[in-house]
Amino acid sequence: MTVPSLLTTADLDRLIRMLADGGYTCVGPALRDGAIVYDEIGGVADLPAGWTDVQDAGRYRLERRGDGALFGYNVGAHSWKKYLFPPAEQLWRIPRATDTIRPLTPPQHPVRHAFIGVRGCDLAAIGIQGRVFGHGEHGDGRYAARRDAAFVVAVNCTMAGGTCFCTSMGTGPAAGPGYDLALTELVDADRHGFVVDAGSERGAALLERLACPAAGDAEIADARARVDETAGRMGRTLATDGLREVLLRQLDSPHWDEVGERCLACANCTLVCPTCFCSSVEDVSDLDGSHAERWRRWDSCFNPGFSHIHGGEVRNSTGARYRQWLTHKLATWHDQFGTSGCVGCGRCVTWCPVGIDLTAEAARLREREDSA
Repeated sequence: MTVPSLLTTADLDRLIRMLADGGYTCVGPALRDGAIVYDEIGGVADLPAGWTDVQDAGRYRLERRGDGALFGYNVGAHSWKKYLFPPAEQLWRIPRATDTIRPLTPPQHPVRHAFIGVRGCDLAAIGIQGRVFGHGEHGDGRYAARRDAAFVVAVNCTMAGGTCFCTSMGTGPAAGPGYDLALTELVDADRHGFVVDAGSERGAALLERLACPAAGDAEIADARARVDETAGRMGRTLATDGLREVLLRQLDSPHWDEVGERCLACANCTLVCPTCFCSSVEDVSDLDGSHAERWRRWDSCFNPGFSHIHGGEVRNSTGARYRQWLTHKLATWHDQFGTSGCVGCGRCVTWCPVGIDLTAEAARLREREDSA
């Protein structure tokens, strides 16, 4: 176990540049189109210094902070999923041939990403998707290759958003396992630095190359106190005790149709979710007949055609599709993968155009059962 180090903002800039020099494409938070998103960055100058966000159901706004914090915001619409499980991916290509059909799979040389600023909830989501795509007999080798190549610099949260409930899901605000380095930002009137802890051998090696001083007991205690305080300031809560059983007993509840009357079935919640993995596969061919391709693309259980089979749709109402999404996320995901499919990031609440709140809907279903 390594002793935590104390980094300045200049040291963080050096760290990012060292990763880039080592062949990583560095991705981190950046200001784009009135939001904080994940994009390629070249150094500290590209980070959203002094900005924060205000989130509630169906609402997201940026505001200026009173300091220069680099990570003083909550998660935005983007998640790291788009780099590990791309929205569109070619599975194979078949050129026209006269003698044989031989599918050509794209070469497996994944981009080596360095993720800068991964929150505890998102780190947990990466772990959950790793279980979904797996390394076993039917595992997705593309996902595994991208994840194995990624260098993760996590950030322990020192502020909680209006739609955050990671403490309810046990995924934050402190980053759990899976990071190479974890930062806790310390910013106030007379200092701006980071307590940094290594979580892997390659993280420890990079930290050693930075040659920064060890963090003192006071800095380490301050970092822990800030994270602990954040845990008590969540904008939402979700009672998870017995929730799987409650949802499975409420499959015929009229509440699903009530939610369906509000839901637009726009699929925003599944697109912003860091764990949703539904996809469709389509075959396409060139107009001149020279080749055919197979692509995998993100899909959603909210799309009417997603459950279409011979004879019609399995879930032919918006209420039924919402029921599928919520019960899979919070109930049957446990049966399939041994964990909840929700990490408490709150994105589905913030980015729902009509402000449907997963935590509130789960609570109402529990209340219906209790009052029955």
